[in-house]
Amino acid sequence: MAEVVYMPKLSDTMTEGVVAAWTKNVGDTVKAGEVLAEIETDKATMEFESFFDGVLLHIGVETGKAAPVNSVLAIIGQAGEDISAALANAAAGAPGAATSTPDASPSPAPVVEAPAAVVAATPTPAPVAAPVAAAPVVANNTTDRVFASPLAKKLASERGIDIQAVAGTGENGRIVKRDVDHYVPYTPANKPVVMPSHTGEVSYTDEPISQMRKTIARRLAESKFTAPHFYLTLEIDMSNAIATRKALNNLDGVKVSFNDMVIKAVAMALRQHPTVNSAWMGDFIRRNDHVNIGVAVAVDEGLLVPVVRFADNKGLTQISAEVREFAQKAKDKKLQPADWEGNTFTISNLGMFGIESFTAIVNPPDSCILAIGGIKEVPVVKNGQVVPGSVMKVTLSCDHRVVDGASGASFLQTFKTYMEQPAAMLL
Repeated sequence: MAEVVYMPKLSDTMTEGVVAAWTKNVGDTVKAGEVLAEIETDKATMEFESFFDGVLLHIGVETGKAAPVNSVLAIIGQAGEDISAALANAAAGAPGAATSTPDASPSPAPVVEAPAAVVAATPTPAPVAAPVAAAPVVANNTTDRVFASPLAKKLASERGIDIQAVAGTGENGRIVKRDVDHYVPYTPANKPVVMPSHTGEVSYTDEPISQMRKTIARRLAESKFTAPHFYLTLEIDMSNAIATRKALNNLDGVKVSFNDMVIKAVAMALRQHPTVNSAWMGDFIRRNDHVNIGVAVAVDEGLLVPVVRFADNKGLTQISAEVREFAQKAKDKKLQPADWEGNTFTISNLGMFGIESFTAIVNPPDSCILAIGGIKEVPVVKNGQVVPGSVMKVTLSCDHRVVDGASGASFLQTFKTYMEQPAAMLL
């Protein structure tokens, strides 16, 4: 009897999936444990292994196309088998339709992402196979290692393009779909650089929206237009923080960033201001006793927010190690739902990009998010004299349903104290 494979639900925010690539064609033999397809979710591209031996008889979703959770993804059976009954039963949702459901298949943990809003969960279908986070594809030859996405690699192969000749524009030079689409092979005829026309000709490129970007857009709108935001900005004297960081990093095996110091200072300030460490739950407010700090990390498709748990009880070196690991896993698309769920407060830092100050959108169900600007050298007045100084601007975005102006300002003053007297964080 033919086995119907349905589009699985890989997270509580997933409502549809995009087939990034099929690793098998109709008519190919499939063995249990082999990767059948690569599915793009709102968080990552996941590989799916078959639980069945047989022949791929039907592909229900074309490469690059989206399909809702629970729709027919594929059918696996015996060569020459009539699949009309299986398709009819699947379309009708008949109890007798064969499925690819393994026993006791676990459901992924809820997803929390900033600065977007949570998507309502739908009933969890059984996945076709256990999901594995897809790492960047590495194509090897005798001289180089080429980093390319699975879809880019597949398209290049189909079009007869040498993937090593394609310039990558993704993270760390990774080759992505648009690079293959825009690739022009070298010939003497196209050697000269062709400048764009200035005669007023209109041109553009429409790019499909990734599942992650769809979720971010939806959550941004929900947060911004549902939660009444207000913003508090202050400047922090970073002179002592700079000196303390330098002293710490002179120790063997220690590497602490300013962002690590911000996380620790925020965590300690939240212990003294539980109102800011709260969540709007619709018909009640939840005061969190634990302190879990979400740290926004930029990836190609948008933002992910891995969580440093119980940050108030961790030292700077432990926080530093966790953040570096999360950042690498995010770039490699290896973060799992357990890595990004459960934050009670969020930090977004654009200081390393030279941004002086900005405002961030609250990450529901958190009540606040702290935007960190860069450290700037400016004249400051100390002891009645103008001297060189280093200041950092921070802006606290607050959900006014939970946090009032005075509560937010009091939290910022405590945070400022820790940053300007960092020795207090080491006690």
